[in-house]
Amino acid sequence: MSISYSPYSLFLYRIDLHLFSMASQLFFLLFLAIPPVVLLLLLAFLVRPRPVRIPLKGRHVLVTGGSSGIGLALATAAAADGARVSILARDAGRLAGAVDAIRLATGVEAVALSADVRDPAAVADALASAGPVDVLICNQGVFVPQELETQDLEEIKFMVDVNLMGTFHLIKAALPAMKRRTRETGMPASIAIMSSQGGQVGVYGYTAYSASKFALRGLAEALQHEVIADNIHLSLIFPSDTETPGFAEEKKKRPELTNLIAESSGGMKADDVAKIALNGIKHGAFFIPCNFEGTMLSIATCGLSPQRSYLMAFVEVFGAGLMRFVALCFQWNWFNTIEKWHAKKNRC
Repeated sequence: MSISYSPYSLFLYRIDLHLFSMASQLFFLLFLAIPPVVLLLLLAFLVRPRPVRIPLKGRHVLVTGGSSGIGLALATAAAADGARVSILARDAGRLAGAVDAIRLATGVEAVALSADVRDPAAVADALASAGPVDVLICNQGVFVPQELETQDLEEIKFMVDVNLMGTFHLIKAALPAMKRRTRETGMPASIAIMSSQGGQVGVYGYTAYSASKFALRGLAEALQHEVIADNIHLSLIFPSDTETPGFAEEKKKRPELTNLIAESSGGMKADDVAKIALNGIKHGAFFIPCNFEGTMLSIATCGLSPQRSYLMAFVEVFGAGLMRFVALCFQWNWFNTIEKWHAKKNRC
């Protein structure tokens, strides 16, 4: 006996099949989405320190290395945001010019502090005269590129003293008043430290410089544990090569191999670095990369660093392995460049 179906029954049957197919696909997509959603919820619970907003308007921002380059750009941007700005550097003449530049750009009268960050007593006196600081940006830095074998020990010590010890001197001098200030106002404070992409990855000719910058990460990670209860939040800024007067001179002195390796990384404007850095500081970000390569390096080297954003933590969890592969590709290219350069040198 044969069974026949009316056209209407066949139509309903096809609709049922279609709906079943759609439901199956939807269920499969939901099934695939469950692990990422669960991970996001877990990360939202795990990430520490908690998200924070650090306002600048009406607050005291002190920028070291503030007489030129990134420091001047940071001070100007902070003043434009309504902050009360102090800038610290060694050269009184350049400080006076920077104060004028900030006034012309923003109408804010910045306070100039002349001190050498290598001198802890001078730093302490300068910060005492400036008053309590809400946002301390340790931006001072020197860079003398050269192979370690031929570099003078005094140059190495100079970089370590300015880049690393200078940061210790500044934080030690600022911290007691910062703690009192956060207790009195109930508002969060920030200590931002200018590192470098040379503080994320070692590059030919950067041996001493990278050592001074890598050390800043250890300082920041450990210090964040010590001051989180005081509502003080650490940030590490990682700019790439930035077009400043100092960098123009440093580039002339770099070893040829350093230039060959670094030429793949584009330079940045000081104003762009300042804008990105201040935005990261205001959001309490621990890592503040300044370009795409810096973001890749931050993911590849995140390790046990603090993370406030559960979304960024999600990217780190899934991206670390891929970034390690990308890093190996970069290393292959760099070592290949070094081998070819030495081979060419030996033939000459």
